Amino acid sequence: MSETTAPATSATSAPSAASETARGRLTRIALRVVQVLLALFYGIASALPKLIAHPSAVESFDRIGWGSVGMYTIGALELAGAVALLVPVLQSVAAIALSALMVGAFVVQLTVFDGQYAATPLILIVPLVLIAWSRRGHNAELLRLLQRAGRRA
Repeated sequence: MSETTAPATSATSAPSAASETARGRLTRIALRVVQVLLALFYGIASALPKLIAHPSAVESFDRIGWGSVGMYTIGALELAGAVALLVPVLQSVAAIALSALMVGAFVVQLTVFDGQYAATPLILIVPLVLIAWSRRGHNAELLRLLQRAGRRA
């Protein structure tokens, strides 16, 4: 009886392991697609209007009271975050930084713009937190690189 049980167990575990591997691969691909889409959003739809001083961005930052310095700073931070989302060693840190930026955007939307688009930053935080958590293993690698660079300096 043990002979029949053993092959059945190994036979069922082999496809299970293969399906877990396939699921893991699909999950990694899906996460990468989300990262690319977020990078495109932050780089083109969010940072670019600020960096080219599009009238809508100028008007918004004037209303906030931050003027062009704030507009260019936020645009540069968004662009840096967009690029860093695509660099493996920086992915988790970029997602954390962009999440913090979205918390600030949420507060500004609530206080200055009466909550008109307050849901947008909250919606963007969800995939960013997922990326930060999923790619957290890269943080140790980044720390090692920074420590190595610090020793050389």
